[in-house]
Amino acid sequence: MAMAGWYQSLDQQLVAASVRLSCILFLDSKIIRLLANHPFFGITVMTADRNAGKSIESLFPHFITQKDLPILVSSNDAIFSDVDAVLCCLPHGTTQEIIKALPKGLKIVDLSADFRLRDTSEYEEWYGQPHRAPDLQEEAIYGLTEIFREEIKNARLVANPGCYPTSIQLPLVPLIKSKLIEYKNIIIDSKSGASGAVPEIEQGLSHAAHSKVTVSFTPHLMPMSRGMQSTIYVEMAPGVTHLYQQLKVSYEDEEFVKLLEKGVVPRTHDVRGSNYCYMNVFPDRISGRAIIISVIDNLVKGASGQALQNLNIMMGFPENTGLGYLPLFP
Repeated sequence: MAMAGWYQSLDQQLVAASVRLSCILFLDSKIIRLLANHPFFGITVMTADRNAGKSIESLFPHFITQKDLPILVSSNDAIFSDVDAVLCCLPHGTTQEIIKALPKGLKIVDLSADFRLRDTSEYEEWYGQPHRAPDLQEEAIYGLTEIFREEIKNARLVANPGCYPTSIQLPLVPLIKSKLIEYKNIIIDSKSGASGAVPEIEQGLSHAAHSKVTVSFTPHLMPMSRGMQSTIYVEMAPGVTHLYQQLKVSYEDEEFVKLLEKGVVPRTHDVRGSNYCYMNVFPDRISGRAIIISVIDNLVKGASGQALQNLNIMMGFPENTGLGYLPLFP
């Protein structure tokens, strides 16, 4: 088995061991596209039960140039003995038994909601079924990369965040931790082509506040194939007049989270096809309040891109490896 994650710099060149991956897929072509251009990861196994025996290019013709991708197999026929890591891209409620049965030595990133919520009773309330792997629920690390980077480094199982929570928590967590906003009266209006739920958002914000945080959250489904905008209305703490500087300090060294110049409105098409989150903060017309706008590509930073960012960290590679795509424009 490859020495996954080992690399060293020799004469300014990065030399790395090959990491063999398995992708348990619900036809997630986005993660395959990212992995196809990754210098250190190679896909060994791809599972898709209803399409077992087919090539990936027969389902997604744009992969016709990728001749090294394996034929799809059923999850029961997948062999993991020659695999270092697994990306699980199945729907919510379907991954618990599968991940529980995987070999213990594998690094796993799960893109479903199955391991995001720490409280299994809350999971049952929102998803309508009991959690079937509570021990793994306790073990799983929440993969909001810029906030939990150190915990992710040593994790075996990472629960990749949802797209709405990513776009909302990235601007709010630094402001809550620094006590610059009143976290009892947060209003969030998010727009995307996907649905969303509130418990994951409140869990992350409550962790930052060390106190229960509840939010008014309204997701709007829009006729768009990709992209997400969250507009967040907050009340500043007594004596606080500006939030911009705290966000600047929090993210000035981050590659994938960018605070725009003052006055510039983040737009979804400016991050399209990329792993970036753009944000900015504006004064509200109501004294003592502020408006934060955050945008991501929900299919990249809100899903497969952040999953790859997390897997890079887990395997010891620079976290931007394979993610250096500029946003698509127009």
